[in-house]
Amino acid sequence: MKTDGYSFMGRSAVRLKESTRKYAFESMHGKYGTDALENSPYVDIGYVEGFEQMTPAEKHDIAIRQIASKAPVRIVEGELIAGAATLGDAIRARVPARYNGEWIMWSVSHLTLAFDKVLRVGVDGIERELDDAIARDGENAFAKSLKNTVESMRIWHKRYLDATKGRVRENLEQVPFGVPKSFYQAVQSIWFTFAFTRLCGNWPGIGRIDLMLGEYLKKDLADGVITLDEAREILAHFWIKGCEWIEKDTPLATGDAQHYQNIVLAGVDSDGNEVTNEVTYLVLDIVEELGISDFPISIRINKNTDPNLIKRAAEVVKLGGGVIAFYNEDLILKPLTDYGYPLDVARRFANDGCWEVQIPGETNFSYVPYDVLRILLDKVLMIGNAEARKRFDTYDQLYAEYIRLVNAEAQRIMDDNRSYRITTDPATGEKRWQGGAENSTDAVVSLFEDSCVDRLRSYSAGGTNYTVVSPHIGGAPDAANSLYAIKKLVYENKMLSLDELCKILEDNWEGNELLRQYVRNKLTYYGNDNDEVDSIYGAILDDFADFVLEYNRENGDMVKFIPGVSTFGRQIDWAPYRRATPFGYKAGELLAGNASPTPGTDISGATGIIRSYCKADMAKQVCGAALDIVLNKLAVSGDEGVNAIAALVKGFCQLGGHFLQMDVQDESVLLDAREHPENYKTLSVRVSGWNARFVTLEKRWQDMVIERTKTGI
Repeated sequence: MKTDGYSFMGRSAVRLKESTRKYAFESMHGKYGTDALENSPYVDIGYVEGFEQMTPAEKHDIAIRQIASKAPVRIVEGELIAGAATLGDAIRARVPARYNGEWIMWSVSHLTLAFDKVLRVGVDGIERELDDAIARDGENAFAKSLKNTVESMRIWHKRYLDATKGRVRENLEQVPFGVPKSFYQAVQSIWFTFAFTRLCGNWPGIGRIDLMLGEYLKKDLADGVITLDEAREILAHFWIKGCEWIEKDTPLATGDAQHYQNIVLAGVDSDGNEVTNEVTYLVLDIVEELGISDFPISIRINKNTDPNLIKRAAEVVKLGGGVIAFYNEDLILKPLTDYGYPLDVARRFANDGCWEVQIPGETNFSYVPYDVLRILLDKVLMIGNAEARKRFDTYDQLYAEYIRLVNAEAQRIMDDNRSYRITTDPATGEKRWQGGAENSTDAVVSLFEDSCVDRLRSYSAGGTNYTVVSPHIGGAPDAANSLYAIKKLVYENKMLSLDELCKILEDNWEGNELLRQYVRNKLTYYGNDNDEVDSIYGAILDDFADFVLEYNRENGDMVKFIPGVSTFGRQIDWAPYRRATPFGYKAGELLAGNASPTPGTDISGATGIIRSYCKADMAKQVCGAALDIVLNKLAVSGDEGVNAIAALVKGFCQLGGHFLQMDVQDESVLLDAREHPENYKTLSVRVSGWNARFVTLEKRWQDMVIERTKTGI
């Protein structure tokens, strides 16, 4: 196999040109992200008379104009696509402009924009829609902000036109303001629009790139305009430019590569036709060769998915890095349509930048997580407060009190978000969105939402077709294990009373090591296909989901409330506040992530984990419920390993799973990377809803990944 000196963590596939691989290597080692942070972190607005008294929208428009006019224009020799988000503050999720040295405002994330609309009508078409809306309804402050945003984008576009030449300039003359006429121009159009939004600090997902680009490539291939090899090079430059925010020395935290720029592949289109095309496979080629993890990829699998696609995806999964995840499309479409989305709309689903399901270009999304294990320990068992503890003569009484409190917290979250967003006129009873056009600071993302322009209403104030708030329960596997242990120890085997167990937990199991070892080793917990504990886990999820869905039926007239299950790594932040658990873990130990088993309890392999997870009705978790599985690299070597991964994906979907995140890792490699980070700059791992370079994780996050890998199958 040809090599060129540019190593991507042992990946042997080489299809791309040496110059492209060099560009990727430099990007992934922090050349451009470091430049942005050190040399151009933000633009200085300078003195503006009366700035302090301006509305938020007016301040926002001035900031965006200054960004478009002053941000450095980056042209990389040999690059095939123009446009770059060159301001370092944007890497920190802020609008990268300051006034008198002070940061002004946050930006927007957790959304996927309507990049397909930019391809269909161009930015010129969006502006025509805006003019029509103004002619119909009159110009409000938000309409002015949208007009200012288009003009700022034109300024930035002109600066790149002046700096580029050749085919890159020819493409840029046509897009994104006009409609693309070729695959190459379509790629440029999506990138330039995406780059502008994130230059302004926003973190949007990209969505269904093969659906958006597939027909362009088919036509160009048929007309002899392009070859697959040429198309792969162009798309590879898109992927490489997505690495422009990597730093040479990233501050250790929750990892880099988490700017919500997710990609969704395959599945059906709005008419029910299979999307999978040449672009789908080119994306997998690029990830296989370069291992770029900055665009986490979710593949939509349905009963008619070509087995060759699943096998090809498995080949990429086997290489490690956790870049590829899987949606069970058939399951997901049912709750979306049951929940009121028209079928053609539901079929367009993508995600919010992690894995939470949303309709791209039509959704204002937010989620609110909370810890249901802590509710059990602190509010039901009243650990540390025996005087306030209720008497529970049966397990069913204890469970009823527990789920009442779980749902009470969900109701508080939904009530708060409803009153925060909606106001009711006391005289007429009319419901209105809180805030007004003068307070909008999200015109950049609003411009690329399907309905905000026509309604002349911003993304944050009801301009989108759907406003969605999702309570998310975390710690459900730990709570299920705890309830199961209580049921066995107290109510069935009667080994001790509930008060005695609570006293042991207050003492953090000190002096009761034999009992702790019994609890840890003699009971079989969630993740091992044990119906007893899995039924408890399923009941928690079902009861929570039923409550949220019923609340939505009564109160979801303007905001949709949908249930979901996640931690997104928050089990690390929650650990210091968690007491000892009834299933033998001591206070502060790292417990379950998302809907995955508690580390150290899954002893029956990947199949056991999947079977346990799928016993809950995942169709009720409208927002999603992620299952994380780590496979041992040695166990999936060779063709048999590929077949095993493919079989797990198929089984997951057949059993009714929702979302599967898979990673393949070697614990010894991770341990060596911890000791010698300089040798592992590009080593990617799946963290939760995102990927990150392992060496950019702080120790407790590295511990989480390593602990999860120890039980890898």
